[in-house]
Amino acid sequence: MVMKIEADECRAALTLIRRTIEDHCPPGVLPSEEAVNGLYGAGLMDEAEALAAAIVATIDQMQLRVMMKPPSP
Repeated sequence: MVMKIEADECRAALTLIRRTIEDHCPPGVLPSEEAVNGLYGAGLMDEAEALAAAIVATIDQMQLRVMMKPPSP
């Protein structure tokens, strides 16, 4: 069974994810909505791609920090 989701519901979900990334991830991992339109495109999948890239960038930064942290005494 295929379930269809309305575009406005998708946009609302992506907005919630964007706000969460903006609140909890390092600055600069997620371009502004306007920049996403220029870098990826203006569609819902383009926004989703930018959000996914921001999540991956955050994980990469966290892993780098852990690797560079000196061992505890």
